[in-house]
Amino acid sequence: MKKTIIAVFILLFSLQSCKESDKKKDSAPVNKEISDLSIYNLPSKWTTQDGKDIELKSLKGNVLVMVMIYTSCKAACPRLVADMRDIESKLNKSTKQHVKLILVSIDPKTDTPKKLKDFAIANKMNQDPWLFLRSSEENTREFAAVLAVNYKQISPIDFSHSNIISVFNPDGELIFQQEGLGVNNDKTITTINQEAEKI
Repeated sequence: MKKTIIAVFILLFSLQSCKESDKKKDSAPVNKEISDLSIYNLPSKWTTQDGKDIELKSLKGNVLVMVMIYTSCKAACPRLVADMRDIESKLNKSTKQHVKLILVSIDPKTDTPKKLKDFAIANKMNQDPWLFLRSSEENTREFAAVLAVNYKQISPIDFSHSNIISVFNPDGELIFQQEGLGVNNDKTITTINQEAEKI
């Protein structure tokens, strides 16, 4: 009888040890150091469409799909938004919870949080995984340089800009870019799903 009790305790201890080991494995990525190539090194502050101030590093642990637009744009931006929606519609249901689809304004003077909110609601993008961000002109320029996005104000209400959708891994490192409007997005989808499956 004593031998049976001892055997049960040993088994329970072994199972507990396995659980602790699994917990350590699960928590390891959280403590992973940010690489020099990560956007999470940027100290800039950003404001969401809900008026919440955040730093980019608060998004760590998600696959980020980002595009730079401005809400008063009538030419390329609606097509970029359509491309982002198409990407969202093709993501695996099992991985979508680990993805953030982010639209960053290149016109922070005009695109107030309220303007971004109205745009999000009008386009049915005011819920996860969608997020709209704005910051100062200086921070916006800095971030655009990271994405290799060029933009220039050509009139009081219009900008010329690059049409690039960028994908970042959970550590904030740029891993893929889709350039152009209405282009084939198969590789973009595959890249996002593969990265999200690792989380």
